[in-house]
Amino acid sequence: MSGHSKWSSIKHKKAATDAKRGKIFTKLIKEITVAARLGGGDLEANPRLRTAVQAAKSENMPKDNIERAIKKGTGELEGVNYEESIYEGYGPGGAAVLVESLTDNKNRTVADIRSIFGKNGGNLGENGCVAWMFDKKGYIAVEGNDVDEDALMETALEAGAEDVREDNGNYEIISEPGDFESIKEAIDRASIPCIEAQVTMLPQNTTNLAGKEAEQMVRLIEMLEDCDDVQKVYNNADIPEDIINSM
Repeated sequence: MSGHSKWSSIKHKKAATDAKRGKIFTKLIKEITVAARLGGGDLEANPRLRTAVQAAKSENMPKDNIERAIKKGTGELEGVNYEESIYEGYGPGGAAVLVESLTDNKNRTVADIRSIFGKNGGNLGENGCVAWMFDKKGYIAVEGNDVDEDALMETALEAGAEDVREDNGNYEIISEPGDFESIKEAIDRASIPCIEAQVTMLPQNTTNLAGKEAEQMVRLIEMLEDCDDVQKVYNNADIPEDIINSM
């Protein structure tokens, strides 16, 4: 998973723009709505909804927006019926790409995603072609300058983390999905600021990219993330930081 926190850190900085924030709000509202539809509107009884609401609050989404999204999910307010889909494919250099979507029109979504892959040196594959390369894990990234390493390791490991590792000047806390919330709560109590905290798909190994392939991969990921129907994009590419920054 080398480079994961590097990409997370840069995405976090980019997301400060108003345009990006609008996209983030749209995706978070979809996730809250679907989580409430599938598991009910009680945050205590619905871990997926609780995580989605926490993510929305971390992005300073207004409380009214969150409540409306929950009510649309539970049927108290009229809303769009979103379906979950996963798409798999290969990017430049054979890098694995996994795409999660929430959409009200699967035909539109698959056409858009296939087009984005094709325009950026990749191709959409069959179900199962790359999913086996990823593991579902709790993931928390902490900027290295913001924390004492020993204190972070003690807090995370005592809360149930599998591993705490340094990566490109940041720290990554890895856990089983079921332990994620308790670890995040422990990190918050210790007043340790996070770059990113979510249950995610981490690659088992990485594909090193450079030059044109690395640039194409950055464009592929950004275009997929910019697609209204796409919620999350996972990949196993290790891209030089200077290329990510320059683009």
